[in-house]
Amino acid sequence: METPNKYQQFENLEIEQLPIAKNKLHNWTHFAGLYAAEHVAATEFVIGATFVALGATTKDIILGLLIGNILAVLSWTLIASPIAVDTRLSLYTYLNKIAGDSMTKLYNWANVVIFTVISAAMITVSSTAVRFAFDIPAQLDWYPTNLWFVLIVLFVGIVVVAIAIYGFTAVSKFSAICAPWLFVMFISGAFILLPALSLDVLGETLPSGWTELINLGDQSIWTGVNSDGEPGIGLLEVIGFAWAANSITHFGLIDMALFRFAKKKSYGLATSTGMMFGHFVAWISAGIMGAGAAVIIGKSIVELDPGDVAYYALGWSGFVIVIVAGWTTAVANLYRAGLAAQAIFTKISRKKTTIIVGLVTMVVACFPFVFSQMLPLLTYAGLLVVPVGSIVFAEHQIFPKIGYTRYWSQYRKLTFSTPAIASWALGLLFGFGLNMLNVMSFYYLFTPF
Repeated sequence: METPNKYQQFENLEIEQLPIAKNKLHNWTHFAGLYAAEHVAATEFVIGATFVALGATTKDIILGLLIGNILAVLSWTLIASPIAVDTRLSLYTYLNKIAGDSMTKLYNWANVVIFTVISAAMITVSSTAVRFAFDIPAQLDWYPTNLWFVLIVLFVGIVVVAIAIYGFTAVSKFSAICAPWLFVMFISGAFILLPALSLDVLGETLPSGWTELINLGDQSIWTGVNSDGEPGIGLLEVIGFAWAANSITHFGLIDMALFRFAKKKSYGLATSTGMMFGHFVAWISAGIMGAGAAVIIGKSIVELDPGDVAYYALGWSGFVIVIVAGWTTAVANLYRAGLAAQAIFTKISRKKTTIIVGLVTMVVACFPFVFSQMLPLLTYAGLLVVPVGSIVFAEHQIFPKIGYTRYWSQYRKLTFSTPAIASWALGLLFGFGLNMLNVMSFYYLFTPF
């Protein structure tokens, strides 16, 4: 009776955890669509408003986001995709080969928590749009204040889980379908509200040139003054945030789970669709839409949720963009969470672990605080996982060059790797120590690793 169980476990792992067969590899278009849809997301409304509240200037936003997102693309291309294509393994499986079961399970639990919360935030943001159809008040507290909002969250969550359980192919196809439309809608929303903003500030419906456009931004959107009336963040902070926003997936190597399906290492460049269209164009567009909506409603931009902004920019179609944009990001992150959970519970299929994680995600999504705290969440998540990415990078890229043997822990059949766990612990102490001592900018804390 033991043999069939062992085979079943092998079958569960073969689909998503073991090396990918050549017939399952994908072209660059899959990754271009996947990253475009994941990073043209509903949270762009939140992050776009955050840059306004942090008090960046218009020039710093344009130049800083451009440089920071180029650095992010290069990080995927030079660090994450080469290791993924060389091994065809997810980070979870690779880590087990070099650090043993103990550290791997601890790390996988950390990833389950991180990606569950990120997925929950996306579902919550999507639900802020649906609430308009039921005349539900904005959910600005950390807890839900309306039963109908909870029911909406659960419905939106069911759609996300239903897509994520079918694995990478379903995730990439769903994203590829949504990406072009999402991009067009973000651009359209910015152009629709720009005249209202320009008329309020410049007295004319459109800026006459580049100089007036920069002046419009400095006076009404990215003013250089934060929400407390003090000088805001500068160019280096904007670059740092754009680069650090996805440190968990490129420096932290989480996206080995996606790029192991890539035919070539160079497909890391496909992330530029997400970074340039999503984190560059969409963040700028979201700032314009947020400022325009604030003028129309007569409120501060920080008092608006994504549903408010989308409605005043795009009407009912704005609701759809928030819902779909939230879905595309939630699906990709729930897939990652389910993969990490299946690496812990190897006798359970990835579909079942994704369903279980999805149910927890839906409960967490009922609490609106998860999307309002996205910036610190992403930064601290990066601090938690980037040291592990550094350990894997050293094992794969540096050890062979200095005469060390890869997978030494696996050869010795160690279940506990003291060097790996000590390195991770020291990395965490170092990173959070720098944060406590305020030695360097919050946005660059991942770089020392």
